[in-house]
Parts: sequence; C-alpha cells; structure tokens
Amino acid sequence: MIKIQNNNQKSHALAKYIRLSPHKSRRILEQIKGKSYNEARLILEFMPYKACKAIIKTLESAFSNLSNQSNNSINKNDIVIIKAFANKGPILKRFQPRAQGRGFPIRKPTCHITIQLEISK
Repeated sequence: MIKIQNNNQKSHALAKYIRLSPHKSRRILEQIKGKSYNEARLILEFMPYKACKAIIKTLESAFSNLSNQSNNSINKNDIVIIKAFANKGPILKRFQPRAQGRGFPIRKPTCHITIQLEISK
C-alpha cells in the first residue's frame, strides 16, 4: 500500500503468520530501524539469526512496493526504514507425551512483521 504525504512517498510490507517468536524478531528489527535500505540489508545478511531471512524478504517486498509506485528511478541510499515492528500472531498449541500418561504443552509462536519505508531527500 502506498501513501503520499508531504511529497514524501511511503510504502510498507506485512509478512503474516511467520513461524518465529515475536520477541526474537523485535530484537533484530530494532537494529535496522532508522537505517537506510542498503545499510539495513547489509546488517541483516551478516546476522546469524533465523529471523533475518524473513525480515530480508519483507524488506525487499516493501522496496518493491515503493519502486513500483514511483515514476522515476530510486536511489537505494535515499530510502529510510521509518517503522519496523513485529506483532504477536496466533500460537500453535501441541502436546508432547511425558511419563505416566501426562501431556506436556508445547507452544509454537508466530508473528506478523511490518516494515515501512520512506524516500528521504
């Protein structure tokens, strides 16, 4: 979705139902918030976390949304991440069998990752 306000173009991308913990995703998103697109992409590529792959895909989707709506060519250094956050999604609930017929609950969290970009001049 593209919104134009004060001659600044904004776009955002939303990745839903990602099988990651929102707490672990937020830790990574805090590192890229406020950075340029190129700098954030470089940071994410060299971080050793599973969540980085999903965040890179979401970041590329937001950039693609921005570039499809603009008429002129975009310099990737002018694009800034203004919002990056992870909300809690539904929890997959499973049971692990334990001793003496008991069931041990397993909670598999999901999250929704949102990244918003803006062209700064």
